[in-house]
Amino acid sequence: MLIAFHKPYGVLSQFTPETHGQRTLVEFGFPKDVYPIGRLDADSEGLLLLGDEPGWNARLLDPERAHPREYWAQVERVPEAAELQRLASGIVLQGRRTLPCRVWILEPQPFIIETIGAASTAMGPDRASESILAVRGPTGVPRLLQRNPPIRFRKTVPTCWIGIELIEGRNRQVRRMTAAIGHPTLRLIRVRIGQFWLGRLGPGKWRVLNDTERQMVRNT
Repeated sequence: MLIAFHKPYGVLSQFTPETHGQRTLVEFGFPKDVYPIGRLDADSEGLLLLGDEPGWNARLLDPERAHPREYWAQVERVPEAAELQRLASGIVLQGRRTLPCRVWILEPQPFIIETIGAASTAMGPDRASESILAVRGPTGVPRLLQRNPPIRFRKTVPTCWIGIELIEGRNRQVRRMTAAIGHPTLRLIRVRIGQFWLGRLGPGKWRVLNDTERQMVRNT
């Protein structure tokens, strides 16, 4: 079994809390014996896979397999071309250079949806009638739900959404990379693993992937 889950902001990528009061995966009603494949930090959002087959970890997380993961990062100010090239070529973080990656400014920039109908907000298994348009890509204008809580807003500091495709998953890598070029990340969403997109799966929703979708995750 392989499950796609849209992890909301503020939720740990594990079933047990580290301190009292933390939100974990246990509240979302997953089937028994599944576990997260990789992780997303509590302050990151988006596509998290869960499964009950040990082989998925090696298949998806080993950098030598060059399995792409795409992130959208909302950063302070608009990066210049030279700064994006620095990211793409590799940034030295804690004494190690990151692997080359693909980096670009999202065009068009995502449109933020501030409110949704109450009937669509229940956590747990996804229903077609309850779908929330969270990420519509790779074509068209991407639409994202406003984060809860919203990002900090400063009138004098514009923001920009960039895309980053990585094949490695170091600790808080995207945030450290954008900070290194002077553009702190305000919001981070993983939108794709392999060729499988987060798509219409709303925050807190999950569903079991079919055979075709499992193959999309495998493909690089």
